[in-house]
Amino acid sequence: MALQKLNLSGCSKLKELPTSIGQLMVLQELNLSECSELKELPTSIGQLTALHQLYWSRCSELKELPTSIGQLMALQKLNLSGCSKLKELPRSINQLMVLQKLNLLECSKLKELTTSIGQLTGLHQLYLSRCFELKELPRSIGQLMALQELNLSECSELKELPTSIGRLTTLQKLNLSGCSKLKKLPTFIIQLRVLGWFELKELPTFIGQLTTLQKLNLSGFSKLKELPTFIGQLTAL
Repeated sequence: MALQKLNLSGCSKLKELPTSIGQLMVLQELNLSECSELKELPTSIGQLTALHQLYWSRCSELKELPTSIGQLMALQKLNLSGCSKLKELPRSINQLMVLQKLNLLECSKLKELTTSIGQLTGLHQLYLSRCFELKELPRSIGQLMALQELNLSECSELKELPTSIGRLTTLQKLNLSGCSKLKKLPTFIIQLRVLGWFELKELPTFIGQLTTLQKLNLSGFSKLKELPTFIGQLTAL
């Protein structure tokens, strides 16, 4: 039987993969987590057209992904959490049309997201928590029409969100806790989960229009002085 799952997690002395790995034509899962000396993948990785899951978390020497990663047309989950030297994603990531989960948690050197990310129309979950150098999101993020969860917690340099996020009509969870430079709420929210916006002084009036809102958590709003009168319109609370 041909190899379908290859687990190399914790191989901390592994420095490279052979180019022949591209010959594993039916490989569905590749786990390279905690391969702390592995700096790159061979371009032949793009030949793994049956790959569903790629885990490359806590690989502290990873600085970039090969453009051939865009050839992984069956990829559904990509985990790059804890890759603290990763600064950007290749534009070719837009070819991962069935990608459902992209985990960039604790990619602390990630400065921006490529605009091509908006073409990941099947993406359900996007985790960007603790991306400490991420200052903004591209407007193209509003094209992620299947996105259900967006985690931006502790993105301490994030100052505002693009208005295009208002088009994310399937969004159910939005985590902005610890975004200490984010000073105002955007005019969209489907499920409000915000904690610790210490600079926010007032709530926008549009919240009164969220007639299906069931939970409103305002803990940590140390500068919030009063609740607006429209709070009485939230009859579902």
